Amino acid sequence: MNKRIDKLLISVSMILVLTVVGFLFFKPDASQSVANIIFGKMTSIFGSGTLIFTFLGLLLLIFVAFSRYGKIRFGDEAPEYSNFKWVSMMISCGLGSATVYWAFIEWAYYIGTPGLGIAAKSQQAYEMALPYNMFHWGFSAWALYALVGLPMCYHFYIRKNKGLSLSSVISSITGIKQNGIVGRIIDVMFIFICFGGLSITLGVSVPLVSKVLSSVIGVEPSFSMNVILIIIISVVYSLSSYIGLQKGMAMISNLNTKLAIVFCIGIIVVGPGLFIIANTTNALGLMLQNFVQMSLYTDPIGKTDFPQSWTIFYWLYWITYAPFTGIFIAKVSKGRTIRSVITNTIVSGSAGCFLFFGVISSLSMDRQIKGTVDMVGMLGAGKDTGAIIEVLKTLPMNSIFMIVFSIVSILFLATTLDGAAFTMAATATPGLDEKEEPHPMHRLFWCITLALVPLTMIFIGANLNTIKTCAIITGIPIIFIMGIMIYGWIKWMIEDFGPTSDKDQKKI
Repeated sequence: MNKRIDKLLISVSMILVLTVVGFLFFKPDASQSVANIIFGKMTSIFGSGTLIFTFLGLLLLIFVAFSRYGKIRFGDEAPEYSNFKWVSMMISCGLGSATVYWAFIEWAYYIGTPGLGIAAKSQQAYEMALPYNMFHWGFSAWALYALVGLPMCYHFYIRKNKGLSLSSVISSITGIKQNGIVGRIIDVMFIFICFGGLSITLGVSVPLVSKVLSSVIGVEPSFSMNVILIIIISVVYSLSSYIGLQKGMAMISNLNTKLAIVFCIGIIVVGPGLFIIANTTNALGLMLQNFVQMSLYTDPIGKTDFPQSWTIFYWLYWITYAPFTGIFIAKVSKGRTIRSVITNTIVSGSAGCFLFFGVISSLSMDRQIKGTVDMVGMLGAGKDTGAIIEVLKTLPMNSIFMIVFSIVSILFLATTLDGAAFTMAATATPGLDEKEEPHPMHRLFWCITLALVPLTMIFIGANLNTIKTCAIITGIPIIFIMGIMIYGWIKWMIEDFGPTSDKDQKKI
């Protein structure tokens, strides 16, 4: 194994994760209570700042994309991957299988607790449910990924700095020691939020897939089935990680994206196709029309807590994924221009989500409106996975759709975990340069660890929401780290290529 592996970072990170898991086991109620209190305080204090940061970040990216800086190319070589494979890898890394879960049910929560002061269960609540769904998985969310990915790309390919980690970028910008106390804290936080975000993804998705497959084959779901599924997923992404990005991740992401598209087309063809197309079109219009208000909505008068419970929560949740997705974007974007990275991250990533949520959410909404499946009632009774299965059962050839649903979920999980294992190994490999990849055995170590932690939590019956809340709380300081990265990136571009208004600037 690579001699440069940062054993201290790995040891400290694992001790922190195991300590949190231990508290969840021995003090589950107290852990959840403390985490919720801290989360409530943090979103109250930093909520407006989080909304403003995300909105201004999107505007900044749009400006840079259309400016002369958009022509800057990351490296002299041709891109390593075709456009479809490149976009597929970014989407597959940035979206976990929880995407499939939320596509079926998220809109239904907005019926009873809508934003923008809309009356609950009204026609407007139904009309605005999918637009909010798209908003929370659209432009702003993907902008957060790009706001980490672009400074990382510039640091790695233009400035030729070594190290593919948050601490290496912050060190290059501020001059602090990468292996000093601050640098160590940054990297430990990064690894912790990876475990937090991915544990909840596995914790939600594996039982769901287990129940869907159990429904198809006619057996009762069990912990043993969850273990078998996690083993299958672990084998897939471990093999993918071991053989490398070009042969492993690229191939699985390509297959996964195509299969997800086929799944959506199949639903349009055999399901309520005209309603799906009309509802998706209507939702896109309403989302674009209300985009600025949704972006900065804090509800100071009505005090419904909708922004804190949904938009601010979501932005912090995306921020917890942003470091490892951003590092992954940097690794696969060699040879691309800044403009193409911004365009494909924000536009292509959003378009994929709009298609997926538009089709699947409209299908389940149609079943609610027609009274075929009471989605809202089942969610209120805590039967979220049951509601998803009931919607799938309303389709012709439902067993085929359930199997495809399960395969897509498993592949989404495998690609997300593969990308996470790569970035965690890169973070724990000091001095990594652009022609290197972390040692395969090092990546394999993180693959196994990422599977064992959530499996342990499912086994001990720990409250997965607690570690998710802990990870999202950690997202607050990540905003400040992202702010330093953005400042350094802009400063570097001005130093290297001159200001946008300077006519005698260096040619790009």
